[in-house]
Amino acid sequence: MPIAHGLKTKHPYIVSSKKHCGGNPVIVGTKFPVRSIVFYILRQGINPEELIKEFSHLTLPQIYDALSYYYEHKQQIDKELTVNEKYIREQVEEAVHA
Repeated sequence: MPIAHGLKTKHPYIVSSKKHCGGNPVIVGTKFPVRSIVFYILRQGINPEELIKEFSHLTLPQIYDALSYYYEHKQQIDKELTVNEKYIREQVEEAVHA
């Protein structure tokens, strides 16, 4: 049975708060933005299992929920990525050299 258009999916691991990342969506209980998950996995080619090794405070369910959230809010997250890509690249470099 096809999913009805306009159906809102619940994302239990995603929250937006003005206190973190300027109100952009983050993983619940962290300050880790959804856009960073997208950057690492879809743009850098890191798989989710590798990502949780690198960021041990994250879980696979959180990562997959962030990806699901991204596909439902692609335009918004892509805009965030464009605005923050330089900053994200600097974070990646710091993580690699740490």
